[in-house]
Amino acid sequence: MPLQELPCLSLVQGSMLSQPKRINKRKSRGCLSEGLDTECTPTELIQQWSPSHKHQRLISKGKENDGEQFVLARRSRRKKEPTSGISWDQLPDELLLRILFYLPLQDLLRMSVVCKRWHRLGFDESLWRSVDLEGLTHMGPALQQVLKTRVRRLRCPRSFVEELHFIGEGPLHIVEMDLSSSIIPTSALESIICRCRLLEYLSLEGLQLSDTIINSLSKNTNLLQLNLSGCSGFSAPALAEMLQSCSRIEQLNVSWCDFNNNHVKSVVENLSCSVAHLNLSGYRESLTLDDVKELVTRCPLIKTLDLSDSTLLMADSFPVLKQLKYLLHLSLSRCYHIHLAALTDLGNTFPTLCLLDVFGVVQNSHLPSLKKEIPHVSINSRPFSSIARPTPASRLTGSLSDRTMWNRRCRLRFKL
Repeated sequence: MPLQELPCLSLVQGSMLSQPKRINKRKSRGCLSEGLDTECTPTELIQQWSPSHKHQRLISKGKENDGEQFVLARRSRRKKEPTSGISWDQLPDELLLRILFYLPLQDLLRMSVVCKRWHRLGFDESLWRSVDLEGLTHMGPALQQVLKTRVRRLRCPRSFVEELHFIGEGPLHIVEMDLSSSIIPTSALESIICRCRLLEYLSLEGLQLSDTIINSLSKNTNLLQLNLSGCSGFSAPALAEMLQSCSRIEQLNVSWCDFNNNHVKSVVENLSCSVAHLNLSGYRESLTLDDVKELVTRCPLIKTLDLSDSTLLMADSFPVLKQLKYLLHLSLSRCYHIHLAALTDLGNTFPTLCLLDVFGVVQNSHLPSLKKEIPHVSINSRPFSSIARPTPASRLTGSLSDRTMWNRRCRLRFKL
């Protein structure tokens, strides 16, 4: 039968064959189902998929539940609702620095690796003014990094420091520093001290020094307390020049250094009159009565004087020391030529004296009688000297006060 005479097609105005392009276009879009591909396609199905109904589908978009007609439609994408609160990125640097101020050292270092901004804030100089690195091994890299932060108070006693290679030649801002009993190359110590100009409190106890270090110390004219106990490696002329330049020193500890007679004379002949606490012990036959006379003449304001282990001193030194009208603490331990009978009259000789150390001179059996003669004086109550020492040895190891430096604790402290 010819296709024109088919009954199903005779009901349709315009044969499907007369619109081949439209049918093919619908097939290419995948809009027709398999039923449209057959020859006997119902009229209602053709009208349902005709282009005129596409506009109706768009109109009914979003109203799928209206009526009985079910239409597939895509909902509009939801817009993200703005989150409430303030993010870290919106906080100003001043507020973040105030928050970071309360972080311990380890947490501050972890925080600094989050992003570039936090790294910049984590090493801001306002957070690194006071640092305690005691107990840290391989101190070299850490010390070099800390020195770049313009630290002002640095405590790292009993540490091991490798060679330091600083980048740049800018001055350091250290005011207080404790490197006591550390193992540090002299060249590395020179690279630190040579860049210091603001030192006021310094302890280099037990270190190997050099004339370069002593000459660099002379440029720190604001020095108030200097501890060189047990140091060696520098000459008497360098020591004399340093003492002349640092005329504001109030506490000086040069006990048990590698000194000869010239070193001792450099000390007593160049001390400033501002010295009030002096430890000049350990020089056995190098300290003479003439040195004591020179010392008393130059420093009449001395309150604490330690001349222990000076075996040449005898009772004839008491009339000389009597000129120190403000003397409160006198140490004559192991000055074996001073007899017990000479000590009994010290109460009259030194009316302001409060503390007396005579370890090795007075036996324990004679202490009660001596205390009876001078009841207002405390005898042998201070076995260790605290002159210019950042942490006096009399404090208990492991206590909170044991981590102080000149009676103050450092804010950032390394914890084992």
